[in-house]
Amino acid sequence: MTYLKFKADQLFSGSKLLEGDRVLVVKESGEIEAIINEQEAGDDVITYNGILTPGFINTHCHLELSHMKGLIPQKTGLVDFVYQVITQRHFPEEIILEAIEKAEDEMLASGIVAAGDICNNLMSLPQKLRRRMPYYNFIEASGWMPLLAEKRFNLTKNYFDEFSRYFDTTSIAPHAPYSVSSELWKLILPYFVNKATTIHNQETFFEDEFFLQGTGQLTEMYKRLDLDISFHQPSKQSSLQTIFPLLSGAASVILVHNTFTSEPDVKALTRNEKKDQLVSFCLCINANLYIENALPPIEMLRRNNCHMVLGTDSLASNHQLSLLNEMKTIHENFNAIPLEEMLTWATINGARALKIDSDFGSFEKGKKPGVVLIENTDGLNLVPATTCKRLI
Repeated sequence: MTYLKFKADQLFSGSKLLEGDRVLVVKESGEIEAIINEQEAGDDVITYNGILTPGFINTHCHLELSHMKGLIPQKTGLVDFVYQVITQRHFPEEIILEAIEKAEDEMLASGIVAAGDICNNLMSLPQKLRRRMPYYNFIEASGWMPLLAEKRFNLTKNYFDEFSRYFDTTSIAPHAPYSVSSELWKLILPYFVNKATTIHNQETFFEDEFFLQGTGQLTEMYKRLDLDISFHQPSKQSSLQTIFPLLSGAASVILVHNTFTSEPDVKALTRNEKKDQLVSFCLCINANLYIENALPPIEMLRRNNCHMVLGTDSLASNHQLSLLNEMKTIHENFNAIPLEEMLTWATINGARALKIDSDFGSFEKGKKPGVVLIENTDGLNLVPATTCKRLI
């Protein structure tokens, strides 16, 4: 059996940063053998400058929107962004497929080894069948008009069935609290029981206003789409507190963006969270800045010991698909957060959220998590020149 032996200035195990006297031993197949002391490693140790880490887990992306890179102006707000995605996403199939392939290439090159991907059609399926990296396929359900619930569900179910032919890691996911009617919720509930699911959460201030008072820019968006939503009755609770009980059957819930999530929301979730359910708060900070020019309440989430994960969102709302760049932006705006903590979000936490931590997220014997080298750091700080590359 041939082994590869890697050493760097620091080694991140998936939970802890270890000093540079440790050597990572990996089988040629990529399977982790052990982390050992340097004096035990013998010859043929490959030494790098930087930090060795397990491969990154992108818990939220939209491969099928990759062709929209640069199409939507920045900082226009979520309502205008959603409207433009709905009205401008339709391109020739060959352009969409080519963009999906390039986006996957970009993720792989940036050290991402697995992803949770939102699917509103079958466009990403041919690329995923190449099995270059594993995906959790979240088949997105949306439809705010009650009379169309069954029609929208049947379309979603058809996509779910097709993806499920090839991938066990497939579930139905509600798009957002403001875009799934009560009737549609009832139809999709069985399709994420004991699985992972995800939902876009509190990405704009107007989301809570829509549920608390029934007013705000979301009502204007539906008017622009020529939809009569006079049936909507405000719940008089925040959007998250309104819909969270509907997610009780899922084994893992990934709440995405959380830009306007409040501390009372988090405390309410803590009271209602099931003991056997993992709730994760996914940060997509570059997308938040791109769309709303707002930062998520990271310090509040940390203060409440929330399970944090990272995502890139789509190339319609981001300039690149790189978790390293997400961590750089977090560091620029919240520089007290240790790199060790951010790496935990990017690796083992993401693997747990996607229910793939038996194979990914940490350097444990028998896993194949990928090996990534982070270069050009300032000690343990990320700087603009910091880069990364995948070794395995």
